[in-house]
Amino acid sequence: MTRRILVLRALGLGDLLAGIPALRALRRAHPDAEITLAAPAELGPVAEASFAVDRLLPASAPGRAVPAALDWTGPPPDLAVDLHGNGPPSHRLLAALRPARLYAFAHPETPGIDGPEWCAEEHERDRWCRLLTWYGHDADPADLRLPRPPGASPAPGTVVLHPGAGAPARCWPVARFAAVATALRERGHRVTVTGGPGEDDLVAQVADRAGLPHGDRLGGGPPFAVLSALVAGARAVVSGDTGLAHLAAAHATPSVTLFGPTPPSRWGPPDHPRHQVLWHAGAPGDPHARRPDPALLRITPDDVLTAFDRLPPADPVPPADPADPVTVTTGTP
Repeated sequence: MTRRILVLRALGLGDLLAGIPALRALRRAHPDAEITLAAPAELGPVAEASFAVDRLLPASAPGRAVPAALDWTGPPPDLAVDLHGNGPPSHRLLAALRPARLYAFAHPETPGIDGPEWCAEEHERDRWCRLLTWYGHDADPADLRLPRPPGASPAPGTVVLHPGAGAPARCWPVARFAAVATALRERGHRVTVTGGPGEDDLVAQVADRAGLPHGDRLGGGPPFAVLSALVAGARAVVSGDTGLAHLAAAHATPSVTLFGPTPPSRWGPPDHPRHQVLWHAGAPGDPHARRPDPALLRITPDDVLTAFDRLPPADPVPPADPADPVTVTTGTP
């Protein structure tokens, strides 16, 4: 009988991309198992692109909370893996399914779990790979590349500006994004502004101030296939600490990422000249606050343009080539 593995990571795009190295470690350790990922339904294409997941079980909750329940049917999982957080709510959610084994970080309120200690200062990719390593699996935090999308970019060679983020704390001001867009266009670069669901007005504000044509505005949360092709074929991505920055890292696309209130030591891209990070060191703030973080506001348009100038010339990057592609299905196991 095929072993069934359930992984909980019911978070956003950037979270899933940061978890791909750990997911691939599971796939290598259990090549013949059926791996189900509990995550938001809209992340199905991302899970498929990871070549590490067989099935997506739709699961989400507001505000990055733990889902109230999982629509898991049939026998208990042979293995459940908590890539969602430190618990105890996520531990208890998975334990309620009575898996034969549960991988998770140790927590005093779930003493039955024998896992490694949680480290709040750890980088997100390193954290989950360390969890898998503690349980005996070979995990590489650098194993984050996605294959180049099959579709063509809607704007090849463009500089992608993404002004939105999951919370106002991580949103750099519209006027500053527009100033960067204007300066880049004056240098001869094509600029495209993107936005997620509900960010059409934000995209329009930046684009209108910079005088961008309507063809260079991609709001409304474009499908992942379109967004992935756009980023993979871009000259660079300029954004805050959000999912698009992680997608740029996954495609080895040059990027300039503006950090605050969370430092790049926790969520930053790989250490490589193609990825420039801007961060004014200080005490980390609240990443879910309702106002832009003071550290983020210390970054100026000139800082961004200087970082952009440090990016290496655009060179072809060999596409990632995961060995065993799989097709992800969505639904109840």
